[in-house]
Amino acid sequence: MLVVDDDDMIREVAKIALESVAGWQVSTARNGEEARRVACQQRLDLVLLDVMMPSLDGPSTAALLRLDPTTRELPVIFLTAKTPLATDQLGRLPNLLGVINKPFDPMSLADEINRIAGWNSE
Repeated sequence: MLVVDDDDMIREVAKIALESVAGWQVSTARNGEEARRVACQQRLDLVLLDVMMPSLDGPSTAALLRLDPTTRELPVIFLTAKTPLATDQLGRLPNLLGVINKPFDPMSLADEINRIAGWNSE
């Protein structure tokens, strides 16, 4: 899994929560450009992607991931405080599964991802 957010604290809290609570392997990226590089280099199950980031925002990053054959099928969940903006993208980006609101509960973040992605929690 890849957590992408320009806020260092949110990135770290999400990473620690997903690794310690769910036991998942989590990589992080500070922005859309870094997310594209990491996604092309690593085999990922999902991208948890902030919507509002400088330079390359979440919707643009998700669209670029969709265009690259290496990351075309990579599912994305938006993590955002801008829920209406993110929800508006649900029908427009085929790889966008859903939206998780900020602030999020670190202890239930993995459950929320499992629910949106349709994964069985283990």
